[in-house]
Amino acid sequence: MVKLTVADEKNYITPEGYALLEAEFYQLYKVERPEVVRTVSWAASNGDRSENGDYIYGKRRLRQIDGRLKHVMKRMDLAEVVDSSRQVGLEKVYFGAWVALYSLTGDDEVEYRIVGKDEIELAQGWISWVSPLAKAMLGKSIGDEIGLQNTVNDDGEVTVAAQYEIIGIRYQ
Repeated sequence: MVKLTVADEKNYITPEGYALLEAEFYQLYKVERPEVVRTVSWAASNGDRSENGDYIYGKRRLRQIDGRLKHVMKRMDLAEVVDSSRQVGLEKVYFGAWVALYSLTGDDEVEYRIVGKDEIELAQGWISWVSPLAKAMLGKSIGDEIGLQNTVNDDGEVTVAAQYEIIGIRYQ
């Protein structure tokens, strides 16, 4: 039996998110890395490397870039691009949906988009499909209520931190 680690599970991602990963990979591989390699090469040609800041910090930066490249490549290899424009069953919440919620506890409205783990932008309202809120919304329809539990006390009573009603679902 093969055990999947968190890094090995499917990486659902929107087409826009995948394009951002590709752009980051290109920037690191074609722009930043060659520049650092030139600096390290030049610094190495100056002789004593033990006290050569350009060489020492350049090698450190090169290791950081290579580590990030490896991470981005792994995320791209595991990526499963989900194009919400091809979504069927638009009356339910699925990956890529924009979901408008009415807070039953705070009397306000919020809107979130369910995206991949590499795309989270809280300021834009983009939350990961593995977040508790997104998991509570998936498969639900307009008019459904969802709640997020916050704590369970010693008596087993659940304290609900927030309750929402789904008031809108849209796909771009």
